[in-house]
Amino acid sequence: MSSVSYLLTDTDSLLEHGSIQTSSGGQFSFRVIGPCCRLFDREELPWPCSRLAWKSKEPSWRRIGCRFVPDIAARRCPTYSVELLQPGSKPTSTLLTLFANRLTPSMQEWWYSRQPRSKDESNCAPLAV
Repeated sequence: MSSVSYLLTDTDSLLEHGSIQTSSGGQFSFRVIGPCCRLFDREELPWPCSRLAWKSKEPSWRRIGCRFVPDIAARRCPTYSVELLQPGSKPTSTLLTLFANRLTPSMQEWWYSRQPRSKDESNCAPLAV
């Protein structure tokens, strides 16, 4: 019986815009366009759905809260807008979440902050520590 262990690394810096990276398995490479938040669209939930605040069913037109919320599965991992570079085909733009990397607490605060100062235009990169 063999055990498989996954190596998770902490991320405390952004991948550089325009840099070409390879996937963790080496299957493909991608060009980084920039960091982004992976959001979950609550309007895509089936009707009737469970409201986030209560454990009851309600129709979609009575949902309480924001339509777009951070995706719980991806909020601890960095997500980038990328161009997939595949030999023999044209580049494809998509979002790529690096689940093997974990954001440090300060990076997670910058990436998914709820603070009003995070909406400032000058907040385009995390503060260097």
